[in-house]
Amino acid sequence: MQTQKLSVNQLAYSLVNRLCDSANEFRVIVKKTSSGATLIDAGIEAQGGFAAGRLITEICLGGLAKAEISYKRYGDLELPSIFVYTDYPAISSLGSQFAGWQIKEGKYTAMGSGPARALSLKPKEMYDEIDYKDSSDIAVLVLETSQAPPEEAVAKIAKDCNVAPENLFLILVPTSCVAGSVQISGRIVETGLHKLTEQGLDPKLVTNACGVAPIAPVHPKVAQAMGRTNDAIIYAGTAYYTVNEDDESLKEILEKAPASASKGYGKPFMEIFKEAGYDFYKIDPGLFAPAVFVINNAKTGKTFRGGKIDVEVFKKSIKLQV
Repeated sequence: MQTQKLSVNQLAYSLVNRLCDSANEFRVIVKKTSSGATLIDAGIEAQGGFAAGRLITEICLGGLAKAEISYKRYGDLELPSIFVYTDYPAISSLGSQFAGWQIKEGKYTAMGSGPARALSLKPKEMYDEIDYKDSSDIAVLVLETSQAPPEEAVAKIAKDCNVAPENLFLILVPTSCVAGSVQISGRIVETGLHKLTEQGLDPKLVTNACGVAPIAPVHPKVAQAMGRTNDAIIYAGTAYYTVNEDDESLKEILEKAPASASKGYGKPFMEIFKEAGYDFYKIDPGLFAPAVFVINNAKTGKTFRGGKIDVEVFKKSIKLQV
C-alpha cells in the first residue's frame, strides 16, 4: 500500500463509527450541530474513560497506529500507561496527531489535532516536509477543549477542510479527564519525532516507531492537568525509532533530543510555566520531548540511547501522597 494513497481521514472514520455506534460502551455523548456536523463529547458532559481515550488516540493517529493500555512500573511508582506503535511514523504522528491547528473563532479557542489537519494543511510546511496531503470528503478532528465549539467555528473548520458540515466529525476531549490524559500521553511517539525533526532528522527516514508513557492522574483544573500530562512525557516517557541514517548524524541529533537536554528541565511543568509568567513562548521549546530516546539505525545495525527517566520530579508533578 503506497503512503500517498493512504487517507488518514478515511481510516480514522471507521474508528469514529465504532465510537459513535458504541457510545454507551465508551461513555461518550454524540450530538449533531445545527449544520449537521457530529460532535463527540468524551469528557465535557460525558464520563469518557480509558477505553474512549485509547480509541481516540488511534483516531488522532489517523488509523495508522495502534494503542494499548497496560500497567507499568517507573522506579517505585506504578501507573497505568499507554503503549503506541506505528509503521507509518511520519504520516500518523506529524501528518495527523500533531497538535498543529489552533482554532480561534470569536472568544472560542481550542487546539486541533488529528486527520483533518491533512486536509487543511495546518501547518503547510510540515506537510511539505513529509510529502503528504490527504484527499477525503470526510474530516475528523480532535479538539482539546472544555467547551463545545460554536457554529461559527464548526463552519470555519469544515470550510478549511473543504468538506460539507455533515461530513465533519469533531471529538471533544478536555485535558482534565481520563480520556484526555490518555490521549495526551498517547502522543509519546509524535512528541519525540517532532523533536528529532526539529534537530535536523528527515522524518521520512524513520520507518517504524513505538513509545510508552504513564497516564497522568487527572486533576480538575485544566492548567494543572496540562502540567501533569506534559510531565508524563517529559520525565517518564520513552520513544523508540527505527531509522535509516548515518551513525554520526544520529549521535549528534540524539545529544540534543531528550527533554533533559533543555535548560528548563528539572522541575514540574507548572513550576516552569509559573516562572515564565504563564507565557508558553518564554519556555524553552526543547523541553517538549520524551524523557528517553532509543534509536535503532537499520542502516548500520547500531542502537543508540539518550536521556533519563526522572521519577522524583514526576511524583512532585502528580502530588503523590505516601
